[in-house]
Amino acid sequence: MLVNMCKSKIHRATVTDANLNYEGSITIDKRLMEAANILPFERVQVLNINTGERAETYVIEGEADSGTICCNGALARMVEIGDLLIIVAYGLMEESDALNFVPKVVYVNQQNQKLESTSSGQASTKENRNR
Repeated sequence: MLVNMCKSKIHRATVTDANLNYEGSITIDKRLMEAANILPFERVQVLNINTGERAETYVIEGEADSGTICCNGALARMVEIGDLLIIVAYGLMEESDALNFVPKVVYVNQQNQKLESTSSGQASTKENRNR
């Protein structure tokens, strides 16, 4: 049986821009995408920590090392610049594989630069959990 699991996430990313007139999606810094194993046009869930709102969209690759987290189209209505987001990618896998699977978690600072990546799904320090 296939189960839908959290494959990876970018934790507490800061919204740098919102573009209502774009056709849709979320633009993410290429380096963050690579660190989180998220592909261009991959479906993600976007969770706004500030408001509690959730939405699904797809990813567009942003300029590497730019720190870009830009919510486009309808997604732009659910954020304000400076809001904190959790961006989650999911994947289907066999239940037997899922029992031992550990998602990739990328923690970022306020400029959306990678602080650390884990494969444990948990922050290694209390300091990172509180960022």
